Amino acid sequence: MSINKRKICFVVSKPGTAQFLAGAMSRLKDEYDLYLVANFSDGGDAIKNLPLKVTKHIQIERRPKPFTDLKALWQLYCFFRKNKFDVVHSYTLKASLLTAIAGWIARVPHRLRNFSGQLWCNMTGMKRRFYKTIEHIIVALDTDFIIDCNAQRQYLIDEGILKKHDQAKVMYRGSVCGIDSEKFKFNPAKRAEIREELNIADDVVVFIFLGRLRREKGVYELFEAFNHLAGENKNAYLLLVGNAEDDCLEHLCDYPNINEKDNCCVYGYTSAHFHLLSAADVYTLPSYREGFGLAALEAQAVGLPVICSDNYGMTDAMRDDITGLRCKVRDASSLYCCMKTLLEDEGLRKKMGQAGHEWVVTDFPRDKVNDAWLEFYHNLDK
Repeated sequence: MSINKRKICFVVSKPGTAQFLAGAMSRLKDEYDLYLVANFSDGGDAIKNLPLKVTKHIQIERRPKPFTDLKALWQLYCFFRKNKFDVVHSYTLKASLLTAIAGWIARVPHRLRNFSGQLWCNMTGMKRRFYKTIEHIIVALDTDFIIDCNAQRQYLIDEGILKKHDQAKVMYRGSVCGIDSEKFKFNPAKRAEIREELNIADDVVVFIFLGRLRREKGVYELFEAFNHLAGENKNAYLLLVGNAEDDCLEHLCDYPNINEKDNCCVYGYTSAHFHLLSAADVYTLPSYREGFGLAALEAQAVGLPVICSDNYGMTDAMRDDITGLRCKVRDASSLYCCMKTLLEDEGLRKKMGQAGHEWVVTDFPRDKVNDAWLEFYHNLDK
């Protein structure tokens, strides 16, 4: 009976973020009662299949809103006190700050921060110091820490946020949820179907971007690099998959060699992005900052070579010159060189794609990562 189960409360800003923890929840549900706090203003369809005992709406905003934040802090405190949780587990910066304070005041035994990338890593001056101070407050108040990968942990140590390696736990060999190799695998039928739908010839090399379409993901550098590439070679195609979160798509017309009718498709968001990976030939992620780069692992699982920027969070998400190529952050010329190399060398694409597939399915299996979650929580109980 659930009356004897220990209780975990996950706290996020947007409900969809909880999907990253779906695998962990699937392992924990038999031994723990699972609660979720989120801002459900935009609906809760994203969490309808999660094994949750209770969901609670609290308006946690990502951006600073003093009155709203104080109200959310009070509501979190009351919710924590009422339910007497054994663990509160937070994800994303604002949710983690409010959870750390409310959990500390409510005397929750285990206050767990899930590091997933640092908002401040590309900031400078007072803004950077402000957000780093928030991280210091969270670390001072919380008791336990999980982190996406070894490179991110070392970065936080170098920046003085963490003091030592064993202060934060990496699940298995990295990532928060691992890769489902049955879902993310090459599907030749889907490749043919999607290419026919988009009118892409078999011999055209498709570069796919998968994620939020915004400046910090490097989309402007991607546009510039592809514009140069497409001006030289008519055999290149750009497939953009994801929601546009700023006005970046309005600037596509500034690049004369990018034409949505001929060599570019703005596909938008889809929950079946794993099928679109099969239709592509190269995955690109020239992001300014990433906690780890899960989508790069997904692409490699499908058998795509990857081009990733050299920000710290991506270091462990690929193997340089083995499963893909590394470009410099905010450097369209560097990205262009990587794209040109893979466009012109089919043998290299296949070699790196195969190496990436073998590496990911061996080192990042979802079952192993989920088992590590259960072991971690068992250790908290000791």
